[in-house]
Amino acid sequence: MQFTSLASALTSIFGQDVSITRTDRLSGGDINKAYGLTLADGSHVFMKANAKKNASFFTAEAEGLYAIASTKTIATPKILCTGTDDGEQVGYSFLLLEFIEGAAKRRDYWETFAHELSELHKASTEPLLSGGRFGFASDNFIGARGQKNTPHDNWIDFFRDERLLPQFMAAEKYFDQKDQEKIQKLVDHLDDFLLKDEKPSLIHGDLWSGNVITGADGKAWLIDPAAYVGSAEADIAMTELFGGFPEVFYETYKDEAKMQAGYEDRRDLYNLYQLLNHLNMFGAGYLEAVKSIVSEYID
Repeated sequence: MQFTSLASALTSIFGQDVSITRTDRLSGGDINKAYGLTLADGSHVFMKANAKKNASFFTAEAEGLYAIASTKTIATPKILCTGTDDGEQVGYSFLLLEFIEGAAKRRDYWETFAHELSELHKASTEPLLSGGRFGFASDNFIGARGQKNTPHDNWIDFFRDERLLPQFMAAEKYFDQKDQEKIQKLVDHLDDFLLKDEKPSLIHGDLWSGNVITGADGKAWLIDPAAYVGSAEADIAMTELFGGFPEVFYETYKDEAKMQAGYEDRRDLYNLYQLLNHLNMFGAGYLEAVKSIVSEYID
């Protein structure tokens, strides 16, 4: 559901007598503002807000959350609605979600997370897109930057055309002629490094620790997806990029998902996309990491 004011959204969802008695600014997130809304009946709602012009951030996020929830494999917050509001002088866009009351992790937290993530990656992807095997029904975002999801039948073509090439083009100013030659050689020879028979999987798309929270059930819940149908290995690679998860998570996942041999050789290539995106969002601090991965694959 999409609404043209926060008040109409709350009234439609909670009834005419709804009112906000408290608004708390919550920490976390570099792109959107986050709030906990306390309603008159004592219930809580989670709200993300951004500039009105960025309403598509939230419709895309809702689509990703809905896709993951539709697999019935791993928990995500319930989507209440998206909308825009003319208040706060210049207006804003918003996303309302179920407020997740955190709890202590259950004893088998990491094993359960690995099992549920593997089930997500095994779920059917046929309802999620048409005209190809990899991609998504609509474009979305990776952080604050657009993410193209034009469907392709072949995973290597998709990863080259919709992931690496747009990022390399956006980062062109950072690379000299020698860098450009190595980059061109890499994208021209991706089939030397990636699996040609990759199985399509619905993936979270931005699966680092900050996008995993603990729900009231003590299990892992997924938030802030950049979802699309791709390679499950891209999700696992992302979990290792900024610190990683406990070894028991990887042991359980690799056993249940029956990962193909050679994942460790492909991991950095998948994370090249994420590092390029950080380079394009945050600047040259990520340049050496990007160049290092290119050189890892191309002498």
